[in-house]
Amino acid sequence: MSSGTPEIPDNHHHWEQLAAFHGTGDDDFYDLSEIISGGTRMGAAERAAVDRAMGGENLSGLSGQRVAHLQCHLALDAITMARAGAEVTGIDFSSTALRRAEELARACGVHLHTVEADSRNLPESLNNRFNLVYASIGVIYWIDDLAAFMAGVERILAPGGRFVLVDLHPMLTMIGSLDPLVLDFPYGGNKQFVYSGTGTYANRDADVTWTVASYPHSVAEIVMAVLGASMQLSFLDETCATTTSTGSVATKESDGVYRIRLGRGSAQDPDVLAEPIPLLLTVIATANGEASPTPA
Repeated sequence: MSSGTPEIPDNHHHWEQLAAFHGTGDDDFYDLSEIISGGTRMGAAERAAVDRAMGGENLSGLSGQRVAHLQCHLALDAITMARAGAEVTGIDFSSTALRRAEELARACGVHLHTVEADSRNLPESLNNRFNLVYASIGVIYWIDDLAAFMAGVERILAPGGRFVLVDLHPMLTMIGSLDPLVLDFPYGGNKQFVYSGTGTYANRDADVTWTVASYPHSVAEIVMAVLGASMQLSFLDETCATTTSTGSVATKESDGVYRIRLGRGSAQDPDVLAEPIPLLLTVIATANGEASPTPA
């Protein structure tokens, strides 16, 4: 992947391309047959965050709740939450993604509402509707205006509703390669970076060509955007291990969990490994006001 500005970036076109390609049999991440047969791609960190926000175990706190899955792509996690008894609305700016999400939901035997919208400019028809707004993995990296994004989240939450964000940690997004170690993306600052390349994060060899813009946001910038939207921050966590791959730089270790370790460990004890770096950031926040009773 090389930086530069050879073309005008078009993130919408890029995600239209990915929505048409993902889950067509040429990548392992979007194994739709696994989802149709009752499986899930929701990682342990995401499930734990939803349980913390909504109560219960194994997503039981979602039963009867109104949930918005923001930037849902093919809506795999939305389907998992619908199976747990939630009334779920998938929101994405890609019409192709929403069409395929609806088809997948029907194949899974669940109902999924969909709304085509930019997450920085959500329609007013969604105001105060949701008990939970959920966004996960590869979300804010694409957002140039965090204040608008967070304001939209707060606006569509019902009073006392919860916002759950589980995303790539800004330290992870800095890493271009591990051997040699290359840090080619800032920790924060919200400056636009334009990249061109081929493939997708689910299949590096895919016949997909793109020029996109992305934006670095530090932990402080994310937290301040939450607070700036008048939401109450209730939980913040930095996770150094994940159950799902976060890209080609993470290594799946002997316990089946992905990590990135930087450093030498212990020269005296080979069993003492270098410490892992944060891979995921979890944010849970609450909209102001008293929560309404759980729908029957």
